[in-house]
Amino acid sequence: MSGPRPGNQIQLLHSGGEYFPALLAAIAGAREEILLETYIFKPDAVGREVAAALSAAVLRGVRVRLIVDGFGGRDFVQELMDDLAADGVEVMIFRRELKPLLARRYRLRRLHRKLAVVDARIAFVGGINIIDDFEPVGPRHPRFDFAVRIEGPVVTDVHRAMARLWRLVLWASLKRRFVPLRWALPEGVRSGSMRARLVLRDNLRHRRDIEEAYLDAIEHAQTRILLANAYFFPGRVFRQALMAAAGRGVQVTLLLQGRVEYWLLHHACRALYPPLLTAGVRIVEYRKSFLHAKVAVVDTGWATVGSSNIDPFSLLLAREANVVILDETFATGLAAALQAACTDGGVEVSLADWQRQRWWHRATAWLAYGILRLLLGVAGYASRLK
Repeated sequence: MSGPRPGNQIQLLHSGGEYFPALLAAIAGAREEILLETYIFKPDAVGREVAAALSAAVLRGVRVRLIVDGFGGRDFVQELMDDLAADGVEVMIFRRELKPLLARRYRLRRLHRKLAVVDARIAFVGGINIIDDFEPVGPRHPRFDFAVRIEGPVVTDVHRAMARLWRLVLWASLKRRFVPLRWALPEGVRSGSMRARLVLRDNLRHRRDIEEAYLDAIEHAQTRILLANAYFFPGRVFRQALMAAAGRGVQVTLLLQGRVEYWLLHHACRALYPPLLTAGVRIVEYRKSFLHAKVAVVDTGWATVGSSNIDPFSLLLAREANVVILDETFATGLAAALQAACTDGGVEVSLADWQRQRWWHRATAWLAYGILRLLLGVAGYASRLK
């Protein structure tokens, strides 16, 4: 993994209420090029507003390249793709879903990154899809999530990663394989004082980079680890690292999903609670709305924001992108947001709470855990959870 780059200006964006205005403003100011990657691109009010902004950019001469995952973007393919392509947006689908009943391992390897670069000058990295914050319908409060807006040398790395994936998908799709592509040229100039680096996960050169970045920070933690993650089902090495940190006096807090969005993952995650709680790890379930964040703060100067969950699908299968930020002011701001969520919307779970549950609640958790392990075993990944 490359070291951190100095000279960045990074702004924390809390949920869609801050992210989409910033993204739309950058798109509106684009002069040469817009690159966008997303797992979900919903044809709701937010999705249509972003789509309209992309089309408007093309009409004023901006080159727009958009990649949407074939599974997460199924609604996009049906309702938005053709109109965008007709307007001149260059659209590609990552592993398009053509045979829904076909069970193959490669179909689990999804594009889960949420990235954007405008004019090779401004980048966005995070966990926020192109979707209304209030989907799925139900909560009165917006989905809890984060992204960052970046100016500075790290933008060059984000642009390079997006251009590389575009060429790979273009090659795989048999489209324009040998036609030269024009790209905006990143300047890489310093825009601030923050040190940061882009950390990727793919199935080639960066299989464990995000997991190793987390483990390195956890193993060197001295005072606190504050980790918020929507889908938390780590392997044994990750769990032991958290428990070892708690054992040496580090305050370890996990802010996890309290609402049931995906039944299997939700209950399988809860089967991991007893050993973590016994080791002194604090667990808080966020129940105010749906938690979608994938962020962490370690000590006073290490933070990460990105798309990677701490589960087998993100750590073993999907393409993911996180930014690690080494800046005390940024880490303090993110920690404050997470601590506020623990207080307003979080419910702490104690070992006594777990043990007082009806037996069938605990049995449901272990059943889900067993089913998920079985499914990963069928796919050939169970051993990686050890």
